[in-house]
Amino acid sequence: MIITGVALTVLLVLVVGIAVARKVDGDSANYLVAGRQLGIPLVAVALTTAAVDSNATVGNTDMSSGYGFWAGASLALGLAICLLLAGLFLAKPMNRMGLLTLGDFFARRYNRPVELVASLLMVFAFTILLAGNLVAMGFLVEYFTGMPYIVGVVLAVCLVLAYTIGGGLFSDAYTAVIQAVITGVATVALFVWVASTWGITIPEGMGPFDLGQLTDPAQGAAINWATLVSLGIGDLVAIDFMQRIFGAKTPEGAQKACFIGAGATAVVGVLWSLIALTTVAELGLSAADAPIIYQLLDDFAPALLAILVLSGIVAASFSTASGAILATSAVAVRNIAGVRREVAPGHHDPLLRWTRIAMLPVVLVGIFLAVRVSQTGILLTLAFDLMLACLIAPFLLGLFWRRSTSTAALVGAGVGFVVRVTFLALTPTLYGVPNTLLYVDNDLVTADFDGWATLVAAAAGVTAFVVTALLTRPRAEEEIDLRHVDRTATDAPVPVTAAPAPAGTSAEVPVALRSAEPLEA
Repeated sequence: MIITGVALTVLLVLVVGIAVARKVDGDSANYLVAGRQLGIPLVAVALTTAAVDSNATVGNTDMSSGYGFWAGASLALGLAICLLLAGLFLAKPMNRMGLLTLGDFFARRYNRPVELVASLLMVFAFTILLAGNLVAMGFLVEYFTGMPYIVGVVLAVCLVLAYTIGGGLFSDAYTAVIQAVITGVATVALFVWVASTWGITIPEGMGPFDLGQLTDPAQGAAINWATLVSLGIGDLVAIDFMQRIFGAKTPEGAQKACFIGAGATAVVGVLWSLIALTTVAELGLSAADAPIIYQLLDDFAPALLAILVLSGIVAASFSTASGAILATSAVAVRNIAGVRREVAPGHHDPLLRWTRIAMLPVVLVGIFLAVRVSQTGILLTLAFDLMLACLIAPFLLGLFWRRSTSTAALVGAGVGFVVRVTFLALTPTLYGVPNTLLYVDNDLVTADFDGWATLVAAAAGVTAFVVTALLTRPRAEEEIDLRHVDRTATDAPVPVTAAPAPAGTSAEVPVALRSAEPLEA
C-alpha cells in the first residue's frame, strides 16, 4: 500500500513535468532559465524544494539522531543561510546580468581558462550533490520493497530524467509546486503526529540549546561549524540555485523568492530534527539499522501518514536531482564544451540538443558516487565544501572587488582544491562518518581534524586569491563592475557583423544569431 501511494505521487509529478515540456519550444533559453518568465511563487517554491531535499530530511534525521540537533539541522539551516545571503547580496545583480549558467559569470568576469576551471569544479561538486539525493531513493526502495539498493538509485534517475530531459527548468519549476505542497504538508503532519503521540522529547545534551555542540570539539563543534559554513557560504556557488534566480522575471522577484525559500527551509529543517530527537528518546531508534525516518514510518506511523511523508521525501529528492542534472549538464555543454545558443529560424539550437545528451553521462557518474558513498547529508556537505575552498573567493570577490584578476582566480581555486583534496585523503572520517571516498591510511591526521579540514582549506583558497590579486594587475576588461549590468541590454539581439567567434565559443554559430547571449554581446 505504501509503495502504491508513493507511486501515484510520482506519476502525478511525471505527468505535470511532461505536460509543461512544450513550453520549451526548441529554445535553450526556455529550457535553461524558463525564458526568464518565472514569477515569485514559482521561483520561491523551486528554491525551497532545491534546498529541502533528501539531505535536509533523511540525512538531517540520521545526523540529528546520532550526534544531536546541530549535526542534522545544520544541513537545512546552512542552506537557509545561503538563500538569505543570496537574497541580501546576490539575487538582484545575478538576475540582472541575464546569464544562462553560473559558468557564464566566470567567463564574463575573468577569461576562458577561469571559466573552464570553475565549470569543471562546479560539475564535479553537483554530481556529488546528485548522488546524495539518489542515495535516499536507493534506501527507500531497498527498505520498503526488498529490491537491491542499486535498483532504487537507477529507478530514481530514470524517473527524474523522464521529465527533466524534456522540459528543463519549466518542468522543474512547475513540478516543484506539487513537490513543495507535498513536502510541506508531510512535514507538518509528521511533526503534529509525533508531538501528539509522544510529545517533543529531547535526549540530554542533544537539543538546540545544548550549545556544546557548537563550542566543544568533543561534541562535534568543528564538524557542525564546517557544515554551516560550507552550506551557508559555499552553497552560494550553487548552479541549481542560480539557475532558478536567473529564471525570475525581475531582480526584485528573485530577491523576494530567496527570502521566502530561506524561511521555509529553516522551518522544515528544524521540525525534522526535532522529530528525529524524539524518536531516539522515545523509541530508541538508531540509523545504524536503516534511515531513522524509514523505521519510524514503517513500524509506528499510520499507513496514510507514511505514504504522505515518503511521497514528500521522494518529491524533495526529485526536485533537487532534476535541478542538479539540468544545471550540471548545461555548464558542461556551454562552459566546458563551448557550445553556444543558436536562435536562427529553421535551425535546431545546439545548446539545447547537447544539454539533453549530456544528462546521460552526468547521471551515470551520479549513480557511481551514490553506490560508492551511500550517505545523504555527507555528500551534500562535501559538494559545497569543495565550492567553499575553490570558488567562493573568485565568485564573491569577483563580483564586489575590482582588483580581482584571472590569475588570482586560478591560483585561489588551485590552492583550495589541492589543500581540500589532500585533507580528504588524509582524514579518516568525513563529517563524522568513516571516509570511504578517498582515504589513504596514515598516521599524520586523526579524526580530530575532521571539520577543521573544511575551514582550513577555505582559508587557504581565499588567502591565495587575495594575495595573488594584490600582486597582479587586472586587465582593463577585468575591472568592470558586473553588479550594475542590465540584462535588457545583454539580452538584446546582437547586431549583424562579421566579427569572429570569441575564444572558447563555437565558431559554427554566427555572431549575428546569438540573441540573448550576454557573453557574445
